[in-house]
Amino acid sequence: MFLPRARPADGATARGGAIVAPVAIGKRRATYEDLAKVPDTMVAEIIDGELFTSRRPASPHTRVTTVLGSDLLGAFDRPPGDPASPGGSWFLVEPELHFGDDVLVPDLAGWRQSRLPVLPNVTAFTLAPDWVCEVISPSTGVIDGGRKMRVYAREQVAHLWIIDPILRTLEVYRLEDGRWMVASTHAGTDVVRAEPFDAIELRPERWWLES
Repeated sequence: MFLPRARPADGATARGGAIVAPVAIGKRRATYEDLAKVPDTMVAEIIDGELFTSRRPASPHTRVTTVLGSDLLGAFDRPPGDPASPGGSWFLVEPELHFGDDVLVPDLAGWRQSRLPVLPNVTAFTLAPDWVCEVISPSTGVIDGGRKMRVYAREQVAHLWIIDPILRTLEVYRLEDGRWMVASTHAGTDVVRAEPFDAIELRPERWWLES
């Protein structure tokens, strides 16, 4: 089942060096033109008609995406039919996903090559990934673990990982009948086999910054 996360007060939140804020644009719904005006130094998303901006993540966050991305790329992101690969997928860091009026930017996303035989040369994707990963901060967790999860479920993303680099946890969700089910949870330095990439072992101790 989906486990809701605690919500802070309305408005901008700022903790741990990150800021997530809804941008006031009057009563109208945000458009892509509004998003395009956000500086490149910020991450911008549109969810349920609201424009959200956040600072670029700090090193605990980027360490996770860098090492995890490398782990998955080395094992799965290979040419179709490669006998050394347990399964072909394409992986991207911070791809822009367009789902109707919603614009989401996950930290990592993967598409099975059986669904996307050729990775297109585009600035944004309308085909939902098969897997997304959100690496949360104290302020982004409310959006990543709430509104974005609902959009991913609506768009039939099969698997979602939520990683907290401060608590050193991994939550693995599987979509069943349009609802998120907890497939597994992991913490600390446990060796992990997590679907849909359970063909290989992952070592999260490599993801975390030293205390």
